[in-house]
Order: sequence, then C-alpha cells, then structure tokens
Amino acid sequence: MSFGLTAAALAAPRYGAAQSAGTGSAEQRLRERAIELPRVAPVAGVNNVPYVRTGNLIFLSGLGPNRPEGGLATGKVGREVSAEDAYGHARLSGLALLAVLRGAVGSLDTVNRVVKVLGMVNATPEFADHPKVINGCSDLFIEVFGEDRGRHARSAVGMASLPFNITVEIEAVFEVA
Repeated sequence: MSFGLTAAALAAPRYGAAQSAGTGSAEQRLRERAIELPRVAPVAGVNNVPYVRTGNLIFLSGLGPNRPEGGLATGKVGREVSAEDAYGHARLSGLALLAVLRGAVGSLDTVNRVVKVLGMVNATPEFADHPKVINGCSDLFIEVFGEDRGRHARSAVGMASLPFNITVEIEAVFEVA
C-alpha cells in the first residue's frame, strides 16, 4: 500500500484525549491540519471487499497500519511495541479507513456520524491497555468529524495474533447521507 502521509498527519494528538473539532466540514478539517489520506491498494488473495453499503450505512473491512515510509507496523504490543507507538499505528489504520470511506462516498462531508469501531490489538496476554491503543483511531475520527459526529460506540480487544503480525487491525461502520 502506498501512503502519502505528512508529518502533520502523524502528529498530535498522541496517546490521549482527542481535541474537540466542533462542527463543520470534515474535508476542511483535513486541509487545515495538513492531513493527507493514504492511497489504499486492494489486498491480493483475500475473498472480501473493502466496504459494503447497505442503506445509509457503510461497513468498512478491517485495515492495519502501513508505515508512511513503507511496510507494515508489526510486533506484539506489550513486548516489542509500546502502547504509545501502537496508538500511532491505530491512527495510521484510521487514516486508511478514512481513505476507503472517501473512495466509497466521494467526500467525508457526507458522513452523518461514526457509528461503531472495532479495534483489535496484537498483544501479549498480560497487556491490558487496549482502549488506550485504539484511541489513536477514535481520537482521529473525533478530530476529523467533531465531537457530535465523531464519537462512536467501540470495542477494543486483544488478540493472540493478527494477519502478517500487524500491531492493530480496525474496522468501522459509518452513517452517511
């Protein structure tokens, strides 16, 4: 996958509460923050699609973190990867989800709200900060869509393994106009 991420796209907020983004245009917020969404290439050899639309809901397939310099972010959170670094990986996954969503609907301004996020963390059995890791994606969604449209229902769970040994995989559901 090719990602044209800027330093600003990966910058604050880091490992903490999202900054309130108010109301208005999600596309404008991306421009103001110099956040560039990555190009997400289809994954070869999988028997699924990147999204399914049914009515006003868009279900996005799970995506993992591709590093801006190339390659996947891999490793066990709680052993080789810190919770803070994994937070950044969840943000990368969130950026990829937004790119797929924009491709599905044309503009992020058509999003009425983020409905649900499922975040999976490739973690050691003793690691217990899964929600803090997945906040990397949740904080991004609130930053882009604002408190009202960006806050969502969520599950953040630990996994014994994830495909290609990625640190996180995240899927999401959005309501669109």
